[in-house]
Amino acid sequence: MKHAQKASVNSEIAGRSGVRGLVTTAVFAAMVALATMVIQIPTPGTEGFVNVGDTIIFVGAALFGGQFGLLIGGVGSALADLLSGYGHWAPWTLIIKGIEGLVAGWLAHAALRRSGTGVQMVVGLAIAGLWMVVGYFLASWIIYGNVLVAGSGVPANLLQAAASIALALPLTHVLKKRIR
Repeated sequence: MKHAQKASVNSEIAGRSGVRGLVTTAVFAAMVALATMVIQIPTPGTEGFVNVGDTIIFVGAALFGGQFGLLIGGVGSALADLLSGYGHWAPWTLIIKGIEGLVAGWLAHAALRRSGTGVQMVVGLAIAGLWMVVGYFLASWIIYGNVLVAGSGVPANLLQAAASIALALPLTHVLKKRIR
C-alpha cells in the first residue's frame, strides 16, 4: 500500500494532476527563472548569456519526467528572459528550453527510473544540452542572418550545458532519495 501511495504522489508532483503537482511545477519554474537570472555571464555577439538555469531544468526533468521538464524549462526560462530585459528571446527560449526539458525528462527520467547507470543519465542530459546549443544556434542565425554570429554563441552554450550537467547529477542523486 505504501508503494502505491508514493507512486500516486510522484505522478501528482510530475504535474499530471492535483494541486500539489501544480505547486511543484510552479516552484520549479520559479527556481529555473531565478537560477537563470542570478548568474548571467554575457556572451559577445549574440546578446545572450551563460547561466545555471539548465541545472534546475535537468534536475526537475530527471526526477519528474518529460512533461514536467517541458513546462519548467520553457516557462521558467522564458520568464527569466522577460524579467532580465531579453524579451525578444523569450519566444525562442520558450520553445528551445521547453524541448530541452522534454528531452531531458524522457531520457534522464527513464534512466533514473530503471536505476540505470550514471552514464545513461549523462548521455540523456547531454543530448538535451546539445539540443539547446543547436536550438540557440538556429535561432541566432534566423535573428541575425549571419552564421558566424550564430556560431559565436556555441562555445558558451556548450560550456553552460556541460556545467549544468555536472551540477545536476549530484543534486538529482541527493533529491531522488528524498522524494521516493
